[in-house]
Amino acid sequence: MTTENLTFEEAMTKLEKIVEKLEEGDVPLEEAIIFYKDGMELSKLCHDKLKSVEEQLTQIITEDGRTESFSVNEEE
Repeated sequence: MTTENLTFEEAMTKLEKIVEKLEEGDVPLEEAIIFYKDGMELSKLCHDKLKSVEEQLTQIITEDGRTESFSVNEEE
């Protein structure tokens, strides 16, 4: 399975379909293994995309164009 060009939404849709098929339980073992491997690949892709977005959101661009880390101190 090639996942390189998938958007996050496309990957999630494919992952949901794989989960549905596996939950049905009537998938031959060999096919289930392929679904599982594809699902793990899609899961990693989604995780990596979310991590990338998170990193982008934790940076701010200052008025002079520099990039700085941004963090929120949570009060307890």
